[in-house]
Amino acid sequence: MLVDAINHRFPGHATQTTVLGPFHVASAPEFALGDDISGGMTGAPLLVEGKVGGIDGRPIAGAVVEFWHADAEGFYDVQSETGLAKPAGRGVVRTDPDGAFWFRTVIPAAYPIPDDGPVGDMLKAQARHPYRPAHVHFMISAPGCETLVTHLFLADSEYLDSDVVFGVKDALICGLQTQNAGLTARGNRVARDMAALRYDFVLANVSK
Repeated sequence: MLVDAINHRFPGHATQTTVLGPFHVASAPEFALGDDISGGMTGAPLLVEGKVGGIDGRPIAGAVVEFWHADAEGFYDVQSETGLAKPAGRGVVRTDPDGAFWFRTVIPAAYPIPDDGPVGDMLKAQARHPYRPAHVHFMISAPGCETLVTHLFLADSEYLDSDVVFGVKDALICGLQTQNAGLTARGNRVARDMAALRYDFVLANVSK
C-alpha cells in the first residue's frame, strides 16, 4: 500500500486507489448495462449502480468499467473447476452518455489469502490472520484520464480494520442499501428485491 500511495498521488477528490490483487484476468467478457454478470455464482442478489466522472465534475461517457469479485463462499471463478472456461463474477461494461453504469451480480464474502509457505510463516510471526474483507474490484479507464484501480469494501464485512494486505481506505467502504423490485434509485429497473451497492467514481487527469 505504501507503493500504491507513492505512485498514485491524485487530486484529493479523485477516487482513491488500492491494490490490483492476484485475481484480475485480461480480456474479461463485455456485458450490456443491467446484465447479470454472476455467471451462476452462489450468493444473495446484488445490484451495482454508479457513475464515472472527471475531476471537473463532468460525466464521462464510454468509460470502460471492469469489475471482478468472489462469491458468497469467498472463491473467485478462477479458483473453480471450470476456471476461465466459464467466467463468473467478472466482466466489462461501458458508461452511458450520462457516465452511468449498472449491473447485477451476487454479494461477495470475505476470504483468506493463501497462507502456506513463507507468507503463512510471516503472518504467524506477526500474530495476524490471512483474511481480506468482502469487496468488489474495479478498474476504470477513459481517454485523457489515469486508469483507476480500486475496490469497494462492504461496510458490514469483517476484517475492515485488519485487512491482511492493508488495502482498506475509509473512502472506499460502502454500506449496502435495500432495493425493492421495481424502479431503482438511479432510474433502472429490477425484477426482484436485492441489496444495492452504489458509488460514483472520479477519474484523475493524465499527468503531464
